[in-house]
Amino acid sequence: MKKLMGIAVFCLFIVSCKDGKKKETATNNATKEITKENDSNFQITPIEHATAVFKWGNTTIYIDPVGGADMFKKQDEPDLILVTDIHGDHLNVETLEAINTKKTTIIAPQAVADKLSDNLKTKLTILNNDASVDFANIKITAIPMYNLREEAIKFHSKGRGNGYLLEKGGERVYFSGDTEDIPEMRALQNIDKAFICMNLPYTMTVKSAASAVLEFKPKQVYPYHYRGKPDVSDIAKFKQLVNDGNKDIEVIQLDWYPNASY
Repeated sequence: MKKLMGIAVFCLFIVSCKDGKKKETATNNATKEITKENDSNFQITPIEHATAVFKWGNTTIYIDPVGGADMFKKQDEPDLILVTDIHGDHLNVETLEAINTKKTTIIAPQAVADKLSDNLKTKLTILNNDASVDFANIKITAIPMYNLREEAIKFHSKGRGNGYLLEKGGERVYFSGDTEDIPEMRALQNIDKAFICMNLPYTMTVKSAASAVLEFKPKQVYPYHYRGKPDVSDIAKFKQLVNDGNKDIEVIQLDWYPNASY
């Protein structure tokens, strides 16, 4: 009888251990899912010039995808595409058609919407200056982008294109689009990451870009869209101007031109 009771206790111990392991595994999996769901990690992959892919938690976002589908073959399919303007280095309908957009929402201003195919328009949310929309727990606000210099107003008129402010979990990320150091940029507050363009004659000078950054004080600034033809903006000078004015602003230079030959 004692032997049978011993066997029963041993079997019960095994079952309890197995159940405990199952419960522990289930708890761990649930924790992983919660962590994954709440993950606010922001990862940026520069593609070229004004084109980038970033992941924010579980959301994959393309901004201004151009250059053909091969440029994105190593990237996850987009949940969201942001288009800033109608120029060819920001909008390429052929690229948008070639990318797998079965699960994608496209956000763009009206001027871009007018140039999209009927197929792409079915995925489109029109967002004009100062309007906001929520997508996958990310608040997206269209910030004006335009030229100030008289000789450059023809390149980017006010109201046509969008910069974008994205907010999630208390973090704020700003993409300038093609703009000069406009009041709307200078008035930004509490920006964690700012992607700032600079190239002549189309956007702004290094000095103007640095001046704007010093006014709105992002924690980190990423110079992008800084090569024109033939001019290339002096990113080292930009960093110097920013850090001479405010050592707390981190200037991060990524490789936006992996195939540059000029």
